Amino acid sequence: MHSVAEMIRRVRAALAMVCAMALLSAAMPAVVSAELAVTKGSSARAPGVVSGSSEWTYTLKPGESFDRVARELLRADVSGRQLASYNGASSSSHFRQGDRVRIPIAWLRQQPEPVRVIAVSGHAQVRSSSGGSLRRLGGGDIIRAGDTIITRDGVVSVELADGSSVRINPSSSVVFNRLTRYGRTGMTDTRMRLERGGLSNRVNPLIEEGARFEIETPSAIAAVRGTAFSLQTDRQGSHLQVTEGRVEFGRPGATREIPAGFAASVSSSGPTDLVIRRLPPAPKLAELPGTLTSLPGTISWQPGSGDRYQVDIVDDESGQWVRREQVRGNQLTLTDLDNGNYRLEIASLSAGGTQGMPASANLQVDLSARAAELVEPAANARLDTDLPRFRWRYQGDSERARVEIAQDPDFTNLAASSDWSQREIATPDRSLDAGAYYWRVVTEAGGSSVATSEARALTINGTLEPVRVLSANYMDRQVRIFWETIDQASGYLLQLSEDPAFEDVIKEATVDDTTAALRLIPGRRYFVRLRAVSEGPMAGRWGPGRELYVE
Repeated sequence: MHSVAEMIRRVRAALAMVCAMALLSAAMPAVVSAELAVTKGSSARAPGVVSGSSEWTYTLKPGESFDRVARELLRADVSGRQLASYNGASSSSHFRQGDRVRIPIAWLRQQPEPVRVIAVSGHAQVRSSSGGSLRRLGGGDIIRAGDTIITRDGVVSVELADGSSVRINPSSSVVFNRLTRYGRTGMTDTRMRLERGGLSNRVNPLIEEGARFEIETPSAIAAVRGTAFSLQTDRQGSHLQVTEGRVEFGRPGATREIPAGFAASVSSSGPTDLVIRRLPPAPKLAELPGTLTSLPGTISWQPGSGDRYQVDIVDDESGQWVRREQVRGNQLTLTDLDNGNYRLEIASLSAGGTQGMPASANLQVDLSARAAELVEPAANARLDTDLPRFRWRYQGDSERARVEIAQDPDFTNLAASSDWSQREIATPDRSLDAGAYYWRVVTEAGGSSVATSEARALTINGTLEPVRVLSANYMDRQVRIFWETIDQASGYLLQLSEDPAFEDVIKEATVDDTTAALRLIPGRRYFVRLRAVSEGPMAGRWGPGRELYVE
């Protein structure tokens, strides 16, 4: 009996300890930090069914309540009670400031997060997810999930919700399959499909385990957690170059981690193995001037194993791709750059065209325009032509200019101007009416620096239309002629000659009317012509001669 009683006493003690441990577990929130590989992603599950490897951990901040966080972070069909139970608590009252709350990724509130186009160079188009025709793409446009960007000869730079940037190369097609933000967690889920062409990416580090950034091609997949890399796809396969960080790359389900400094390729047909090789090293740049105050300017680098290099020039402030050039040799001449800050990326090219590790350098262009020296017309010139020619001399470097013409010395309203040009000669874009004008030359350098020359006075004499004789009425030895009316004419100059060339004028008179009577000697042939006369700067032109004869 004693042995049976002792056994019962021990069983009761063990049961009491188990109950105490269970109560302690229920009173304290469980602290579990699960990890989610970026290549696994997450899928929506019913609220009661979650994957232990698809969690995100949130720490309650001062002033925050568990219920408030649950309302802000969870989907509408998931309650705070479910989240508390998931964390081993019977109610939200168990949670305090500093406690860590485990939240299944599938339970988080999701919202679409569009992409913003920050720059377009050249020609590019977009097709919306709803279908329809292609439309031209421009800076500031919004790209939503399901939209497709197609580049022709252009380059498109876009910014993702987390600040990451993607540059789409010419002759490319990219579908934005998924653009999602998980509420206010800061996590994003970005998935794209590169159908053809290439792109370059600079992805911000994905600190949270639930974040995801993937690019799919017809033959491979690239999963990223924060890196700089380029990806291309063509009929032969997909090709990756990693310059910072690491990228999981390969066929779906068979990816490998590719570190910085390496390239990898997957064939679209044939062997399924990854081909991994080291990237050509970054060239060593010669010392660059911090600021270029004149163009052209030259940058150079130490020759490497090859003689072909690719140079990308990027606007450092906007991220806009400015220019890409492939050069032979170890130097490049920079021309036609606006004032601003630029990032140069120079990489050698292998025999197969693979871009190596880039060497980067920052460069500022700060050009100043100078007032041009006017050459012709001279000051106070009087010209008969309505399209005068203007000349000047540049006084600075890398300048372009245009002529401005106005009727007031302040150039309040331009009467005409010329196109911007780097030449030192121009004609106005429209004919000038007769009158008094002022002209000047405006020079520009670097897109933002402007200078203005002195202003000169100019008079355009202009011309009146030639006068045509309409009819001649004969009465005995007298003939009365009639001619057309010319606008802006104050009178008409009449000449009479027996010579059709009017080398010997026998009569000349100014007439205010549009008719005149002439007495002629019978049996002789005469010729008459007229020219309009103006009180202003307008010059008349002789009309055709009219033959007169009195029998």
